[in-house]
Amino acid sequence: MKEDHVTELRICPICGRPYSGVPALSRIDNKTKICPDCGTRQALASIGVDKEEQEKILSIIHQH
Repeated sequence: MKEDHVTELRICPICGRPYSGVPALSRIDNKTKICPDCGTRQALASIGVDKEEQEKILSIIHQH
C-alpha cells in the first residue's frame, strides 16, 4: 500500500508565519510548538545573542 506524504502547514503562534516540517518546542513554556526560526531565535536569545545577530545567523542558515 502506497503512503501519501502530505505536508502539513502550521502557523507559528509567535511570528504568525506558516511553516512545515518538524516544529521546535518553545523555551518559554516547554509546551508550545513553534516554527524552527522562532525556536532558533529563542535558543540564541537564551545565550545572549542580540536580535540583529540572530537575523544574520538565520540568514546564513537559510542559504544552506
